[in-house]
Amino acid sequence: MTPELIARYDQRVPRYTSYPTAPHFKADVTAETYASWLAELAPDGPLSLYLHVPFCAELCLYCGCNTAVARSYKAVASYVVCLEREIDLVAQHLPGPMAVSHIHWGGGTPTILSPEDLERISRHLAAVFTIKSGAEIAVEIDPRTITREHVRALAASGLNRASLGVQDFDPKVQETVRRVQSFEQTAQVAAWLRHAGVNGLNLDLMYGLPFQTIESVKRSVDVALKLAPDRIALFGYAHVPWMKRHQALLPEAALPNAVGRVEQREAAAAILIQAGYVQIGIDHFAKPDDPMACRQKDGRLHRNFQGYTTDEATALIGFGTSAIGSLPQGYVQNAPTTVAYREAVLNGRLPVVRGIALSEDDRLRRTIIERLMCDFSVNLDEIASEFHWNASNFGSEIDAIDELAQDGLVVRDGLTLTIPDEGRALVRNVCAVFDRYLENGAQRHSRAL
Repeated sequence: MTPELIARYDQRVPRYTSYPTAPHFKADVTAETYASWLAELAPDGPLSLYLHVPFCAELCLYCGCNTAVARSYKAVASYVVCLEREIDLVAQHLPGPMAVSHIHWGGGTPTILSPEDLERISRHLAAVFTIKSGAEIAVEIDPRTITREHVRALAASGLNRASLGVQDFDPKVQETVRRVQSFEQTAQVAAWLRHAGVNGLNLDLMYGLPFQTIESVKRSVDVALKLAPDRIALFGYAHVPWMKRHQALLPEAALPNAVGRVEQREAAAAILIQAGYVQIGIDHFAKPDDPMACRQKDGRLHRNFQGYTTDEATALIGFGTSAIGSLPQGYVQNAPTTVAYREAVLNGRLPVVRGIALSEDDRLRRTIIERLMCDFSVNLDEIASEFHWNASNFGSEIDAIDELAQDGLVVRDGLTLTIPDEGRALVRNVCAVFDRYLENGAQRHSRAL
C-alpha cells in the first residue's frame, strides 16, 4: 500500500460491529420498545448474553471502553445486585425459559468482581436460562489483577475461553500507556487457566501506540507466541481524545503516523502467518483448527459488538451499564452511566435509553457489510434476491465501488465484489459505500488505518 493511497483513504469510518452503528441510535427506542421486542422472540431460538462490568483497578490511557476506576469494592458489590435485578427484569419479558449458546463477560475488567460474585452471577444466569451443553462462555481478563481463586471460580462456572489483555510487552510503551505488565504475569495466568481446564486462550495485542516501532511490535508478537494462544486479536489503537479525555494524556508526538501504523500491522501479521495462524477478518488471527478459522472457511463467520465471532444466535441480550443488545427487530442500548443504570433497575425498569428499529433496507445493507467484513467478498445480486430487492438500485454504490476499484481496494466482477489481499486493511472504506448513515456522525469514528 503506497503512502498516497494511505493518505487518501485514512478516513474516519466505523468498525462495523453493527449496522446501523451506535452513533445513530435514537431515544425513540425505549424500555417499553425493548420489552415488546423481548416478548416477540422465538421461544426455541438460542440467546447470546453479554455482561458488561464497567470497573477497572486503574485506567489504561489507550482505553476506549466504558469503564471507571473502582476506588473500593462497595460500588462493585452493589453493581452485582443490579446485574441480578436486570437479568430478572429481562426474564420477565421473555416468552418463556430460553436456551443460551454464548455468554461473554466484558468491560472494563470483569474479574474485578470477587470470585464469589462471579460464581453468584453465573449461578443466577443458570437459574434463569438453560445454558446449552457446549455453550461458549468467555471472559476478558487483566492478568495484573486476577488471582488463582478467580480462575477456579470461573472454571467451576463453565468458563471455556479467556481473553488476556496484553497490548504490548515493551517497557517504555507500557509505562507510557500506564499498563505495566510482565510476560511472567501473563504466562502465570495462562498456566492457571490451562491447569483449570480452560483451553480456549486468546491474547489481545495493539499497534499504533506511543513509542511503538516496527521492531518493538515484532518483539511483542514473538513474545506473545511463546504462550501458544489459539487466537490473537491485533487491534489498531483508536485515538479519540475528544471522546475519551484521558487519551489526551498520551504524547501525540510519539504516535506513529498512518504509514507507520500500516507498517506495524503488516509486520505483526507477517510473523503470525509465518507461525501458522490464519488471518481472520481485519484484526484476528487463529490456529487453523480453531472454530473461528473453520467458520471463516465455511462462510459462517459473524461480527457483533465483541468483534468477530462464531456466535449464530439471532438475539444478543446485553446486561449492564451501556451494554448493547441485538434483536431481530433492532438494537437497544442501556443507560451509559452506572448511576442512571442503577436507578432504573433498582426501580424495576429495563435500563434501555436508546436504540434503532431495523428497516428492510438496514437488514439488506447490514448483510452486505457483514459479508464484506467477514468474507472479503459478496455477491450483491444474491443478497438483493434474499431481500426481494432489485440489484439495479445499487447504481450509485456501484459507481463508488468502481472508483475504489481504480485504486485496487476492490475488484468487481458484475455484481460480485472481492477485496484483494492488498486492500483488506481498507475493507471498512468499501463497506462505507453501502452505509446510508455515515455522513452524519463520521466524527464519532476512528480512522481506517
